[in-house]
Amino acid sequence: MTAALISWGKGRRAAAAIGAVSLGLITLSACEKPTALATVTAGTTTVTAEATPGCDGDGKVLDKKTIETCVTKKGGETITVRPGEKVRVGVDPSVAKSGWIVIGGGPVMREASKETYRSFDAETLFAKQDPQTGQTTYVKEITLQVAEMGAGEGPTTMWHFTLKQKD
Repeated sequence: MTAALISWGKGRRAAAAIGAVSLGLITLSACEKPTALATVTAGTTTVTAEATPGCDGDGKVLDKKTIETCVTKKGGETITVRPGEKVRVGVDPSVAKSGWIVIGGGPVMREASKETYRSFDAETLFAKQDPQTGQTTYVKEITLQVAEMGAGEGPTTMWHFTLKQKD
């Protein structure tokens, strides 16, 4: 009789430990990989967002139709930007490893970045050039898009932020 050799206190502790380990393993097996985040900061305000619904290819390059849909999406987290401020965009290190770009009314970055953080002048983001006349005007609101690039083949994930210019 082995049970008689184990004191009641030690048996209870062992059973509790086995139960805790089992519960921990079950909990971990139910977890999904955490979603990468993108962050935008203007002045002292910061907003963070998960990938825009429908714009996360889970590591695979988005198909052409999905890209077209995602590029035209509006909304996302909103942040107010004052004239003259820097707008800082940050991504998770896993996104930086793949490379990422920022689009805001037009291309903001010419090449994908492997850094986790970039900053931009507010005037650059809110400027819109008329293709007919070549004149630059400034808009009051833009949708800033952050796109993770999959090995240069196209975006795999996109985040959307609304930037509003403070009067």
